[in-house]
Amino acid sequence: MPYLHNYRLFVSHAWRYSEGYDRAIRFLNDTNHFIWTNYSVPEARAFEGLTRAQLQEQLRNQIRPVQCVVILAGMYVTHSDWIQFEVDFAKQLGKPILGIVPFRSQRIPIAVSQAANMMVNWNSASIVAGIRAITP
Repeated sequence: MPYLHNYRLFVSHAWRYSEGYDRAIRFLNDTNHFIWTNYSVPEARAFEGLTRAQLQEQLRNQIRPVQCVVILAGMYVTHSDWIQFEVDFAKQLGKPILGIVPFRSQRIPIAVSQAANMMVNWNSASIVAGIRAITP
């Protein structure tokens, strides 16, 4: 079997909307012949009690080592300063951004569509193909 590349990914999410994050993680975990490391912190390990500056530094530390930032492009992104911070920091570092169009969604936030190197549909094959296409 050929060597499989281990993709280092940050999957952006809003803790209030963790079901989409959980589903995206399952898609990635269940894909055959795809190895990845999750650098994002799920809800169960949320950084409670940190100041805004401390949380920003934690997010920077999660994004710095990744090869790609994956953004779930739900409309809640429009109201999330944290996801915008993650997008802005990823762009600052030159990290490729993959936007995932939510299942059965007709609208996506302009901030995500403009920042993303590629937008893909809400299924494992599209997500993995997108990651492979834009990740160095």
